[in-house]
Amino acid sequence: MASFDTAASLSADEGYFAFGGAVGYGNCHGASPSPSVADRLHDVTSAATSSSGRVSLPFDLSAVVTNLRQERYCQPAGNYLGQLTSSAAVQHLYYLLRPALPVEVRRHLQRVRLSDWSQIMFPQWPVDFSVEILMRQTTALVLEHAGTREMPFIWFWPDGAQSCAIMTHDVEGHAGRDFCGRLMDLDDSYGIKSAFQIVPEVRGDTSSSLIGQFRDRGFEVNLHDLNHDGYLFHNEPQFLERAAQINRYTHQLGCRGFRSGSMYRNQHWFDAFEFSYDMSVPNVAHLEPQRGGCCTVMPYFVGDILELPLTTVQDYSLFHILGEYSIALWKTQIDLIRAMNGLISFIAHPDYLVRPRAQRVYVALLEHLRRLRDDNQMWMPLPGEVDRWWRNRRAMSLVPHGRSWRIVGPDSHRARVAYARLEDDRVVYSFNPS
Repeated sequence: MASFDTAASLSADEGYFAFGGAVGYGNCHGASPSPSVADRLHDVTSAATSSSGRVSLPFDLSAVVTNLRQERYCQPAGNYLGQLTSSAAVQHLYYLLRPALPVEVRRHLQRVRLSDWSQIMFPQWPVDFSVEILMRQTTALVLEHAGTREMPFIWFWPDGAQSCAIMTHDVEGHAGRDFCGRLMDLDDSYGIKSAFQIVPEVRGDTSSSLIGQFRDRGFEVNLHDLNHDGYLFHNEPQFLERAAQINRYTHQLGCRGFRSGSMYRNQHWFDAFEFSYDMSVPNVAHLEPQRGGCCTVMPYFVGDILELPLTTVQDYSLFHILGEYSIALWKTQIDLIRAMNGLISFIAHPDYLVRPRAQRVYVALLEHLRRLRDDNQMWMPLPGEVDRWWRNRRAMSLVPHGRSWRIVGPDSHRARVAYARLEDDRVVYSFNPS
C-alpha cells in the first residue's frame, strides 16, 4: 500500500535541501544540496516521480530522517564567544567552578555565550517538525499516486489520546533534594506523576533514601549523568569507562531511564548504554550548551534505546536566559506539538523551583496541563510508561479483518486503527474509514 523507493542517482555530497515545506539533510536527486542552511535551498519536491502506482523519492527517506533525528547535519560554528567558550579548557574551568557559582553569575555567563540564539535558522524555533513534515509529505505522494484514498496505521498513543505529555525533574543540588518532597506534593495535587532524575555520584551520595520516597509515592526514578561535570561525552575512551559505571548504577538502583548532564550527547555512542530509554536530546537546542536538535516531536529508536526528546524549553532557560516568568512560551509550544499529535516533554528543576516566583509559574503550568488532560484526551504518563507503550506499538501489526483492520500484538487492546487521507492536498488523520 505504501510503495515507494529512492531515485537511482543521488548527489555525491550531503547537504541541505527543501521538500514540501520541510528542510532535509543528506544526498538528493535533481539538484545539488547546499552546505549551509542559510543558502537558498533547492526544493526537490518536483523531482519525485511515480510509475504504476510506485513513488520514487528524490532522496533516501530513512537516511534523511536518521540524519535529522541523530543530528548528523552540519551545524553553523556560531559567534566568536560561542566558539571560544566551547573549548575543552574553558568548559573544564566552568564545570570546576560551577558548584560555587551563584545562579546570577551563571545566568550572566550563559546569556553572553548564547547571545546569538535567535539568529539560528535551523532547527526552527520554538519547535521543529522537519521529520513529521517529511513523513506527511511522503504519505501525501503515496496516497496521490497509489490509487488509494486512505492508509491505515496504528495510532501514536494509547486509547486514542491526541497527544502525550510527560513531566521530569532533574535533581542536581542540596536545595533541590530538600525541595523534592514539596514538589511531589505539588505534582500530586494536580494528579500528575513525574520522573525524578538523580545524579548517582555527588560527593558519594547516591540518594538512596530519596529513591525510596519517590517510588513509595508512585513517582519514577532515573539516572542523571554520572557526576554532572559536563565531561560524559568528552572523548570516547573516557565515555566508555563512565558508561560502564552508569550501567552499574542502572542495574543497582533499578532505573530504566537516563538523561545526561546539561543535555550533552553523542547518539553515535548510545549503544554502550544498558538502560531502556534516554531523554538527553532536545527538539531544538538553541538555548543549550550543545547546539543542534533532533527535529522531531515523536519518540524514536537509536539502536535499541528509545529516545524521548525534550520538546519544550527548560525552566532554567525560560527564567534565567530568556527572563520570562510566565507560561506563554510553554503554551505556544504545547499548542504546536498537540497539533502534530506529538510528545510534549518538560524539565522542571527542583533547584530552581525553590523560589516562590518560579513556583507560581510552575503551578500555572500544572493547572494548564491538567485542563488539557481532562478536556482534550492528552495522555500524561510517566516516561517509563511511554517507553513500554512505544516498544509494544513497534511489535504490533495491522491485519485485515473483513472490510476493515484489526491490531494484534502486546497492548493491542489499547491501540486504535487510524487512517491517513488526503484532503485539499493535505494529509489528515481520522479514526473512521471513509
